[in-house]
Amino acid sequence: VQLQASGGGLVQPGGSLRLSCAASGAIYAVAIMGWYRQAPGKQRELVASITAAQYANYGDSVKGRFTISRDNAKNTVYLQMSSLKPDDTAVYYCNGDVQDHAAGSFYTYWGQGTQVTVSS
Repeated sequence: VQLQASGGGLVQPGGSLRLSCAASGAIYAVAIMGWYRQAPGKQRELVASITAAQYANYGDSVKGRFTISRDNAKNTVYLQMSSLKPDDTAVYYCNGDVQDHAAGSFYTYWGQGTQVTVSS
């Protein structure tokens, strides 16, 4: 199983960016998918997560600015980021709890990370 993140880049304060993360490989089901971020010198923190039933949860610092969504048919999760601030600068990682066969256990897989830089 692999998770491939894309969509990072350089954006000005107040701008928007959309991240995507697609899971591929031996997948029977994907439960929670999420985005985390890690800035230099800081711990990795939850940005947002979403269940297969589309219930979303957000970190306090991004509520009202970021929106997480997913396409279950494509095993893909998205993160729409708006009103970006310099403090949002970080490497963004996606993850997913994946079951590779019926009645199997769920394991957490991580994407490779994508850099988001908010700067004028």
